[in-house]
Amino acid sequence: MGISLFMVFNYNRYQHTIYSAAAGEITGKISNQYNYVESYFQLKNTNDSLVKANAELYNKLRKDFELPDTVTKLEIDTIKIDTILRERKYLYLPAKVVGNTVSLENNYIQLHRGLKQGVVADLGVTDINNAVVGSVVDVSSNYSVVMSLLHHQSIVSAKLKKSGDLGSIIWDGIRPNIVILKDISKDVRVNKGDTVITSGYSDKFPYGLVIGTVYQIENDKTSTTYIIKVKTAVNFNNLQYVYIIGNLQKDEPQKLLNRVKKINE
Repeated sequence: MGISLFMVFNYNRYQHTIYSAAAGEITGKISNQYNYVESYFQLKNTNDSLVKANAELYNKLRKDFELPDTVTKLEIDTIKIDTILRERKYLYLPAKVVGNTVSLENNYIQLHRGLKQGVVADLGVTDINNAVVGSVVDVSSNYSVVMSLLHHQSIVSAKLKKSGDLGSIIWDGIRPNIVILKDISKDVRVNKGDTVITSGYSDKFPYGLVIGTVYQIENDKTSTTYIIKVKTAVNFNNLQYVYIIGNLQKDEPQKLLNRVKKINE
């Protein structure tokens, strides 16, 4: 029967055409499914490479470099201006999330990057879109623990992007995608959808990183400030990679402040 079918399809043009079309369609479907499965298993490598590429781009941002103000300096600079290198302030370190909670009163995130990879405590952490996640609170040789924004002790200095008014971001422990912006006066015009950003007053985060958008504005009759609920820019339920932000100029202003405090004690 097999020989007969072979002869029918091979020596008759009409049957051969039908057989070729059917075989081609079946082969194409099998090949398409194989490519789909193969591309799925390649996603991890693709994600890893994208995270590393983004880190390189973030590390080239002009805002991550700062020069001292030399406007009033009297010395003559003989170096050509195009050879002066800006001083780096922030360095982005990519890290993989290996543990995360969102439903507890105090939530933490575990990262597979530690002391051996340049991480120390008290550094800011963002997601792959540079939105605020939390801050590093403890580090081992190869791992670190991040206090999430979804933690009762988490406080982030923030501003309304439109008005520039300063406040603080805290979590009320209720919803994993809603945080509270407090200390915004009722004299300030606030609208639903307004962007909330980092103030730049903290040594953990550069100015202007997105925290979220205004979701709800409550008029607290017992206070002169609003209760503003903010929808986080970060999806805490689906964190896979983050960036740890190292402030390379962190120690100098802190040492100066400590010295002033010591003198005036």
